[in-house]
Amino acid sequence: MLVKQEAEKTMSVREESGVPRGTIPLNQHFVLVHGINGGSWCWYKIRSLLENSGFKVSCIDLKSAGIDPSDVDSVLSFDDYNQPLMDFFSALPENEQVILVGHSAGGLSLTLASHKFAKKILLAVYVAATMLKYGFCTDEDLKHGVPDISEFGDVNQLRVGQDKPPTSILMKKELQREIIYHLCPHEDSTLAAMLLRPGPIQALKSARFIEDGEDEVEKVPRVYIRTRQDKVMKPEQQEAMIKRWPPLNVYELDTDHSPFFSTPFLLVGLLVKAAAFDVQTRPPF
Repeated sequence: MLVKQEAEKTMSVREESGVPRGTIPLNQHFVLVHGINGGSWCWYKIRSLLENSGFKVSCIDLKSAGIDPSDVDSVLSFDDYNQPLMDFFSALPENEQVILVGHSAGGLSLTLASHKFAKKILLAVYVAATMLKYGFCTDEDLKHGVPDISEFGDVNQLRVGQDKPPTSILMKKELQREIIYHLCPHEDSTLAAMLLRPGPIQALKSARFIEDGEDEVEKVPRVYIRTRQDKVMKPEQQEAMIKRWPPLNVYELDTDHSPFFSTPFLLVGLLVKAAAFDVQTRPPF
């Protein structure tokens, strides 16, 4: 009975999202990328809903995240941090394309992949994510793309190498629900408190994508899913990035920074809608 109810909910989300039955491209392959401190486990609800609907789904653990065994304090460059995602694309068959989805700082990983593997990406979907064409190159990039949670006081635990700046960061457990998961079920914020790992702050700060020659990143269609009650990536920051580098489409969820927990059915509905419609506008190579 529960499985039937869940299936009915999923179908209702499809209809509410404006995706007619029978037109959803079930051959699409979704690749899901977590944000800092997270891991592929963040997507467990989204993966289940998409796979139950017939889609192929891959979830990536970036280096030192999730179940990746790497020591976070040894990950000092953005390229190193994203090596698992780069390896995934390198191994992808030449004729296969994916819909790449990134949350929060995972948006930087999407942009890096779009610079390097544009032909293998049908669509990039930024979910409450940092969306900067060239990464952190200017003060304006930092203002728009780095979360400002200073209003909550001293929220982070920093790990500092000897005679070096902080190499990793993790929000204090007692503040995680209030800031990141305030609209999520308690069981999900409890799970997150058990599984979040320190993130490689120096690697993220070094995220810069300067290309020579043709601008491959512009060949990848983008959509943005903004979160209106976000305490991490503030709505005004999201809006500023959207205006600076306009995507094809902007969708909206009235939720917190973690819609994969707080509004999974609605998020899946938007992902399916994007898969059905936004990939059709891709320019030819």
